[in-house]
Amino acid sequence: ASQLITQRQQVSLLIRRELVERAADFNIILDDVSLTELSFGKEYTAAVEAKQVAQQEAQRAAFVVERAKQERQQKIVQAEGEAEAAEMLGKAMGMNPGYLKLRKIRAAQSISRMIAQSQNRVFLPGNSLMINLQDPSFDDLSEKLTKK
Repeated sequence: ASQLITQRQQVSLLIRRELVERAADFNIILDDVSLTELSFGKEYTAAVEAKQVAQQEAQRAAFVVERAKQERQQKIVQAEGEAEAAEMLGKAMGMNPGYLKLRKIRAAQSISRMIAQSQNRVFLPGNSLMINLQDPSFDDLSEKLTKK
């Protein structure tokens, strides 16, 4: 039935030949035969539509599966990268306690920038406004990490 639409010219020629032969038996001469409208039954049309809907659903499901696979692969790569970064960070902290001090200073700078840019006013005691890099407590954590 779907070939009727795609091969309309060939179907028209075949029908013309058959009708000319049959009409000749009754001494009728046909000059031309033309197909003006092709229509199918409701059941056939509904079946074709259902098939198309099923194909679209299958394509959509395949797309969802493929997207899930890609997201899974992305998460795996991201987790591997984070694990490698954590391992490298641990090694760097173990080999050089200065790295931890640098991280503390950067964290303090970041916090001070946030406080300075905030619309809220924060009141802190005077001794907490500065980081005393000479204070032994500043080095306590880094020393503990390097001893392990």
